[in-house]
Amino acid sequence: MTVKISSLNDRYFLNNGAKMPTIGFGTWQTPDGDVAKNSVIDAINAGYRLIDTAAAYGNEESVGKGIKESGINRYDLFVTTKLWNDKHGYQETIQAIDESLEKLGLDYLDLYLIHWPNPKAVRDHWAELNAESWRAMEDQYKAGKLRAIGVSNFRREHMDELLKTASIRPAVNQIYLNPSDMQEDVVSYNNELNILSEAYSPLGTGGLIGNKTVSEVAEHYGKTPAQVLLRWSFQHQFAPLPKSVHTDRIKENVDIFDFVIDEEDMKTLDGLHGAADLATDPDKTNF
Repeated sequence: MTVKISSLNDRYFLNNGAKMPTIGFGTWQTPDGDVAKNSVIDAINAGYRLIDTAAAYGNEESVGKGIKESGINRYDLFVTTKLWNDKHGYQETIQAIDESLEKLGLDYLDLYLIHWPNPKAVRDHWAELNAESWRAMEDQYKAGKLRAIGVSNFRREHMDELLKTASIRPAVNQIYLNPSDMQEDVVSYNNELNILSEAYSPLGTGGLIGNKTVSEVAEHYGKTPAQVLLRWSFQHQFAPLPKSVHTDRIKENVDIFDFVIDEEDMKTLDGLHGAADLATDPDKTNF
C-alpha cells in the first residue's frame, strides 16, 4: 500500500501491524560518548521518532543515554538495533538482545535486525545460523521484548533461505539504497513479500552531496542536495536513515515536507544508478 508522506507524523504500517516512522535518525559511524548522546537529543528535539543503532556501532549505551536525557516518553519512540556477526545462533542471539537492551536502558526494542546475512566468519553454515538466530528473535518477539523483527543487507537468496524455516516474515529489510545503487531486484522482492525497504546511507555515505546532477535538481527546488535525496527516498516509498552530528543538518534533514520532486526530476535522479563515479555500498565483505 502506498503511503502519502507529508509530515514527520506519518507512519508506515509494517506487515505485523506495527507503525514505523517514515524517516529515522541513523547513528552509524557516530562516535560513542557525548557526540552520540547529544546528537540523539538533538534529533529527538528536531522531531525524529525513529532512532537506529547497532551493536557493531559501539554506541548503544550513549544512544540510550540520549534517549533518557531527552525526556521523551519511551512509547513515542521507535528504537532499532541489530545483531552483529559474532552472535549468530540461538543462545548467542538471546544474549545479544539482552545486552543491547541493557546498554540502551530499555525494556523492549521496536525493531531488531540481523545485521548481515553471510558474514565471512560463518560463511560455510550461514543459512543454518540465520535460521537459529531468527528462531530466537521470533521467541523474543512472542515474549514482548521485540515489537518487530527484520533483516539488513539480505538479498533474494538470503531471504529465500530464511523463509524456509521462519514462522514470522521479516517486517523490514534495511539496505544500502540511494540513487547510486537502487538495488531493484532486492526492492522488488521486498515489495512482493510486503517487507519495507529501509534505506541506510540515503546520501550515499555523503558521496552524492557534491554530485552535479543532484545539486542541479536541488537548486531547482530551492533545497539542499541532502533534502532532495531524502525526498527521493520517500517518493520511492523507502524509509531513509540520514545521520549527522551537526544540529543544523539534523534539523535540515527533516525539512523535506514542503516540496515534491516531479516525475521528470525523479527519472533524472534514478538515472544516476550505477554511475561509476558515485558512492557504492561501503561494505561488500559480509555478503
